[in-house]
Amino acid sequence: MNKLVKEKILENLPENRVNITIYDEIDSTNDEAKRMHLDKEFEVLVANKQTNGRGRQGKKWSSPDSGNIYMTICTENDLSFAPASLIAGLVCINSISQLNDFIELGLKWPNDILMENKKIGGILVEKELINENIKTIVGIGINLNIKDIKDKEYWWGDLSNYNFKKDRHKLIKLIIQNFIKFYDEKINWIDAWRLKCIHVDKEIEIYENNVLQKKAIFKDINLEGNAIIDTSKGIEILQSGQINIKGIY
Repeated sequence: MNKLVKEKILENLPENRVNITIYDEIDSTNDEAKRMHLDKEFEVLVANKQTNGRGRQGKKWSSPDSGNIYMTICTENDLSFAPASLIAGLVCINSISQLNDFIELGLKWPNDILMENKKIGGILVEKELINENIKTIVGIGINLNIKDIKDKEYWWGDLSNYNFKKDRHKLIKLIIQNFIKFYDEKINWIDAWRLKCIHVDKEIEIYENNVLQKKAIFKDINLEGNAIIDTSKGIEILQSGQINIKGIY
C-alpha cells in the first residue's frame, strides 16, 4: 500500500528533485529527517503513525494511525529569504483550498492552522548545521480525522466533515508542489499571510513557559515573520513565543 501511495504522490512531481519515504510507523518524521542523508534536493518523509510526534516548545503532537497527515519536507537549499514556518502554514491552507475552496481557514501566528477557531494543523521548523550547509526541516501535521482519538484536546479540530481522508495523497502532493513552487519563484507571501491571519488588531496574551508576560494588540508581521505588537510601552517586535487570543481555542 505504501508503494502505491508513494507512486500517486510522486506523479507529476520532479523526481530528479524530490524523494519520498513513507513509514507505517516512526518516532518522528522530523527526527528521522535529522538523522538521514539527503539524496535529492527535497527529501519528503510521510508517516501513517508517529510514536513521538512533537509540536513547538516540546509539546506532544498526537499522531495515531487515523489517516491524518504527518510529514516533513527537508532540504539544504538556502531558505533564509523567508520565514519557513509562516510560509508552510500558508502553503498548507492554499493546498487544502485547492481541493475544497468552500472551507474557511485561518492562520494564527506563528504556526497554527485553524478552522472554526479550532486548531487543525501546525508547523514545526527545525534546523541542523551539516558541514557548511544548513538543513531546514519543516514538519507539518494536519488533522483529517480525530473523531476516534480518545485523549483529544478540546481545542483540536479536523477536516473529517469534508472527507479529506480519501484525498490524503492528493493533499500531500499539493503541499509538496506548492512548497517547491514558492521557493523556486520567491512568491510574495506577506500580504497573503496577513489576509489569512485571524487576529490582526485583536488583543493577545503573550506567554513564556506557560506564564503570562503581557497583553498587547497584534498589529502586523514583518518580512522576517516576527510579530509587530502594540503594548502599553509602545510598538514592539515579538520574535517568538506563545500567544493566546480570546475566543480562539
